[in-house]
Amino acid sequence: MGRGLFITVEGTDGSGKTTQIVLMKNYLEQKGYDVVLTREPGGTHISEKIREIILDPSNSRMSAITEMILYAAARAQLVYEVIKPALKSGKIVICDRFIDSSYAYQGFGRGIDLEIVGNVNKAALDGEIPDITFFFDISPEIALSRRKASTGTDRIEREEMEFHMRVYNGYKQL
Repeated sequence: MGRGLFITVEGTDGSGKTTQIVLMKNYLEQKGYDVVLTREPGGTHISEKIREIILDPSNSRMSAITEMILYAAARAQLVYEVIKPALKSGKIVICDRFIDSSYAYQGFGRGIDLEIVGNVNKAALDGEIPDITFFFDISPEIALSRRKASTGTDRIEREEMEFHMRVYNGYKQL
């Protein structure tokens, strides 16, 4: 059996990624494919614990570097435990966010040099890069208002609109 297919979906919070990813998974499964759906940060026991730390609103004093390293740590565990094994066994992996999120949020959003973001994440990726990435292009104002109405906000979503605009524009540059 050959290597599977690695699909990532990117966009700002509230852009509709989660809804569309589930529809994509269902469609592919109806066509007979074995699909693994995962998310970042998260997707493993360890990565979900890291997610709690990253998104907890009480951690408002977290430095940008700490945030970047925590995202990379969660990604490393996800690649090791879920993505690599699934791809090796020929499955389709659909991941809600991946490396582009680090470039958009920590690079463009937080102002960390993109080369540093790439270098920190190089080990975490362990050679795995998406075969295709879909970007959901929706204005941050609309996306965040959707998100706030449906689930409330986490530490990242509570950032000023200027931050979310930098992230959005970063995605567009990517």
